[in-house]
Amino acid sequence: MPVVFGDGPTLERLPSVRRLPLMERQAGLPPEGPARVAVSELAAKDRAPGKPTRAGGKAQLAYVTAAVEAALRGELDALCTAPVSKEQITRAGVRFMGHTEFLAKAFGREVLMLMDGPRVKVALATNHLALRDVPRALEKNRLAAQLQLLSASLQPVLGRRPRIAVCGLNPHAGEGGLLGDEEVRTIAPAIALARRRGVDCTGPWPADGLFARPDRMPADVVLAMFHDQALVVAKALDFDRTVNVTLGLPVPRTSPDHGVAYALAGKGKASAEPMIAALLKAAQLAAPRGRLPRRGASALRPRA
Repeated sequence: MPVVFGDGPTLERLPSVRRLPLMERQAGLPPEGPARVAVSELAAKDRAPGKPTRAGGKAQLAYVTAAVEAALRGELDALCTAPVSKEQITRAGVRFMGHTEFLAKAFGREVLMLMDGPRVKVALATNHLALRDVPRALEKNRLAAQLQLLSASLQPVLGRRPRIAVCGLNPHAGEGGLLGDEEVRTIAPAIALARRRGVDCTGPWPADGLFARPDRMPADVVLAMFHDQALVVAKALDFDRTVNVTLGLPVPRTSPDHGVAYALAGKGKASAEPMIAALLKAAQLAAPRGRLPRRGASALRPRA
C-alpha cells in the first residue's frame, strides 16, 4: 500500500490522495494500509506550480528525509522518489548532490545507481561528478566492489549470475593506452579482480560500439564510467520506462529518470508514465525480499 509524503495543502488538493488517512510525521506509520504524511504546510506562494522558492526547495529535502526516516524505522518496504531540484535545495541552504549520494549517507551504505530500462540496463561507476574529476574517482578495488554489488543485486531478479559488460573511459577504450591509460591501469585490473571473486564481467568495451546495437547487447547489464555515458543511452532508448534504481540499500529505491520539469508543472502536459514505471518497479523489487510489499512505494513529493 502506498504512503505519500508531501506538502499538506497540496496533498489535500489532490482527490486521489485526499482519501488516504492523514498521519503525523512524528507519530509513526500504521502497520498496514495506505496513508499520507503532511511534512510541510507551505504558504500559497511557495507551492505555486513551476515557480520554485527557497521554502519550496527546503520542503523538497524534508519530504525525502521524512521517507528515509520511516524506512530506517522499518515502516516501508520500498522507496519511490519523485524528482527534486538540486539547485533549489542548495539555494535553500543545503548542498545537495542528488538522491543517490543522500541515501548512501543516510543508510551508511555503498550504493550504485542503475538505470533500469526495457532495452538496456546501465549502472554508473561515478554519479554526479564534473568530467575532470572522473579519472581520479576510478579506483581498482572500488570498481571491483561495484561489479560485485551489481552482480549480487541482479542475480535474484534474473535467477542466475548476470553477464556484465564494463565500459572504458576514453574513446575506443583508450586504444591500448594511446588515448588514455585508465583502462590499462585501473579498469582492466578491476575486471580481473572481480572475475576472481566470481563476477561474470568482460571489458573494457568502447562505449560507442557497445551501445550501437542495444538489441544485441553481449551482456545483461553495463557498468558505465560516468554519468552521461550511461544516461544519454538509457534516456534515448526508452525515456518513459527507464527507472533509476539505487542498489545496495536495505530497502529498494526507485525514481523516474527525469527532472522536475518546472516548465510543465501545473499545465497538465507532463506524462505520468515514468512515475508509474518507477512505482511498479519499487513494488517488484520489494516482493523478492520475502513478502509482498506492505507499501509498494513511498512518493516523496506532491505532483504539482
